[in-house]
Amino acid sequence: MNFDAGSLKYDEKGLVPAIAQDATTHEVLMLAWMNEEAVRRTLDTGRVTYWSRSRQSFWIKGETSGHVQELVDFRYDCDRDCILVTVNQTGAACHTNRRSCFYTAVRDGEDVELMKPMG
Repeated sequence: MNFDAGSLKYDEKGLVPAIAQDATTHEVLMLAWMNEEAVRRTLDTGRVTYWSRSRQSFWIKGETSGHVQELVDFRYDCDRDCILVTVNQTGAACHTNRRSCFYTAVRDGEDVELMKPMG
């Protein structure tokens, strides 16, 4: 049975949220969006491809930064409306040059920065 990218449940803009997780450490790296074509490109090439809502265009993670996401596993949830890609991450996943976009926590009612930008 071949996977049909059109079988996922996309929102009214034709998008589905995609969570990127490090395949080795299991750290949650980022959340971005994919449309049906981005799903196909990701599965066809092994390079994680997202849809930029602000630029209205495709972007392959690491294409300009060199911080590549190599696809290890592609999963979707029970409702077929969210994707989890496990990846081998090279460099920072966040545009702020941090390993993860989830670098801020709320502890005792205060914002706490968990990690600094990478070297």
